Amino acid sequence: MENVKYIRDSLYGNIKFEGVFLDLLETPELQRLHGIKQLGFTYLVYPGANHTRLEHSLGVCYMAKKICDMLGIEDEAVSIAALLHDIGHGPFSHTLEYLLHIRTGKDHVELTKEIINGQLKLHDFEYDYTIKEILADYGINVYEVIDILDGKKGFLSEIIHGSLDADQIDYLMRDAYYTGVAYGIIDSDRIIQTMRIYEDNIVFERKGVSALESMLVARALMYSSVYLHKTVRIAELMLIKAVEKAAPFDFSQLTDYELIEKLRTMGKYQKDIVTRLKYRKLFKKAFAKGLEELREEEKKIIADMENIEEIENEIAEKVGLQEGYVIVDVPGKDIVLSEPRIKKVDIKILDKDEIKPLSHFTPLANALQMRGITEWAIMVCCPEKYKEEVAKHAEKILFG
Repeated sequence: MENVKYIRDSLYGNIKFEGVFLDLLETPELQRLHGIKQLGFTYLVYPGANHTRLEHSLGVCYMAKKICDMLGIEDEAVSIAALLHDIGHGPFSHTLEYLLHIRTGKDHVELTKEIINGQLKLHDFEYDYTIKEILADYGINVYEVIDILDGKKGFLSEIIHGSLDADQIDYLMRDAYYTGVAYGIIDSDRIIQTMRIYEDNIVFERKGVSALESMLVARALMYSSVYLHKTVRIAELMLIKAVEKAAPFDFSQLTDYELIEKLRTMGKYQKDIVTRLKYRKLFKKAFAKGLEELREEEKKIIADMENIEEIENEIAEKVGLQEGYVIVDVPGKDIVLSEPRIKKVDIKILDKDEIKPLSHFTPLANALQMRGITEWAIMVCCPEKYKEEVAKHAEKILFG
């Protein structure tokens, strides 16, 4: 009998792994994901959110297999791509993605592809075999797996990275389960049952519209209530600032704990920030304005804001704080880079042999697209005891 293992998953029960999947599970790249929290600092708000990127990767693989079974697809490369889709993630998942992109021009998807094709290896591991070699042993074309992840294989790619895919189904259900919120609960069975392949695209039958609406609402609420929660965002901004102000180093292959320990030794400021993160002594919101509160000229000032660090330093100087202890957040590009599907609602509906957008059947799709990503268009945060002082100067320095 071929070697088979069952891994007990919190959501799906026993998941069966055999053959190439068992060998891939033993690779250092996948095992490293044990050390990366799926939701970064979200556990500071929702204490149950300690699940890892590895759990999510197993779940996406399971969900991709389920979709392939439903659609009659027998190509193992899809499930392999699903299992490997996050191996390029850096510590704390998406938190440092924007900084990585600024410094290297790459995101975690690029790094994932480089790891799969053997271009990039973990620095601290001596290899007997690489992922590329494992795939070759099983007669699987490594470039097909990469093309699937790269969005070049039509509906096969859409199973993992589409407007509504195995990745999203798993992370919404998993993140809702571990945070304990009710927002991410979706009818995944119904969604998958109404999936079809039409002209090389994944489409959904009209009878699945209600389940799709429910999923889009769940996604929007999870973003505003969990993923972009103000306190979580502040913790992430503190970590980003600590890395930015340290001497440049390659953090992309570290686990969460390795990054924290490295920062602890990189300077007084870095040590203070990681100690604050450890004991949840976070910066607090001193000043914030939502998009609806901003005057037109203020919106233009924010849109044209380039050197935010200069503004942070000016506010810090006014209140007698050291550089790095005032952070100005203008959420936008960094969020869209790390969460590219945040506003995607281009879901195709098959209705009587004709393809129509989901918005044709429900106003919800367009309404959710217009919904703000965060409560604030601009936020200034600092250590708690300086809140009032910072608030006093922030608006004047920001808007004159």
